[in-house]
Amino acid sequence: MVEQDRDLFWKLLEVEHPRAEAFCRKLAGSLPDGDDLYQDALLAAMRKFSRLRDRVAFKPWLYRIIINTFAGWRRSAWIKRRVDLTTEITENLAADDPSELYSARRWIRVAMRPLSPDERALVTLFELEGWSIGELATLQRKPEGTIKSRLSRARDKMRREVLRHLPEKQREIQKDGTRYALPQSEA
Repeated sequence: MVEQDRDLFWKLLEVEHPRAEAFCRKLAGSLPDGDDLYQDALLAAMRKFSRLRDRVAFKPWLYRIIINTFAGWRRSAWIKRRVDLTTEITENLAADDPSELYSARRWIRVAMRPLSPDERALVTLFELEGWSIGELATLQRKPEGTIKSRLSRARDKMRREVLRHLPEKQREIQKDGTRYALPQSEA
C-alpha cells in the first residue's frame, strides 16, 4: 500500500472505527472473537483498498469486507469451535433461573441462530445499528425492495426459532399467525 493510500485509509477508517468494531463484536458474538474478526477484516481491507474506486463508498465497502470475512469464518472449523451457539442456547434454555432464561440477550441469540451470515449482518445493521434500507441496498448492491424482502424473511426465521423454543403454554400467536409475545420474567 502506498503511503498516500495508507493515510487516506486510516482517515476514512477513523470515522467508521467505533461502529465497525461494535458490529464485528455483535456478529461474532463475543468481544475477543469480534476483535479478531475486525482485525482480519481490516487486513483484508488494507490489501484491497487500492481497488476501491469511489472513496465515498468506503462505509458500505468496509462492511461488505467484514461480512465476507465473517462468512468465511462461519464456513471454517475454527468458528464452529469458538462460537458454538447450539450448545450455549441449549444450556441457557435449561437454566432454572427465569430471569436468566428470558433475558433479552439470550433471546436474541436464540432468534439469530438460524440466520445465514448475510441475514445476521442485515438484521444487525438495520435493527441494532440503525442503518436505513437505502444504506443496506447500497451495501448489498440490491434494490430496496429486495432488502425489505430479505429483512422480512430473516424476521420470520427469527420468529419461528423463538416460538420453537417456547413451551406450548407460553406461545401467544394471533389468528393471523404473524404476531407473538415472548414470556415475561416473573422476577
